[in-house]
Amino acid sequence: MAMETVSQVIETLRQEGYTEDLNLQQNCIECRAHDFRIFHDEFIIDKYYRFEGESDPADEATVYAVSAPKYGIKGILVNGYGVYTEGLTDEMLRSLQVKHE
Repeated sequence: MAMETVSQVIETLRQEGYTEDLNLQQNCIECRAHDFRIFHDEFIIDKYYRFEGESDPADEATVYAVSAPKYGIKGILVNGYGVYTEGLTDEMLRSLQVKHE
């Protein structure tokens, strides 16, 4: 089944064990449920899903499936393009970049 919406991807990832809601900050990812921060060298992007707005660039987003083995956490990070990446440190930007093989 092709996943066409952000909500479909989030539901599928939750079923796969990505249960934490993660929030992007300038130099880390916050995990509100456990009230702590995960820094750029402590998490792995396991997979990602990119959504492009057909008519409005503001509708563009990436959904990341993130794991932090040090903390035993698997969570979901949703990031809109442009708006939320301006204040990020170089380390965080590199950690979120998509690696093409």
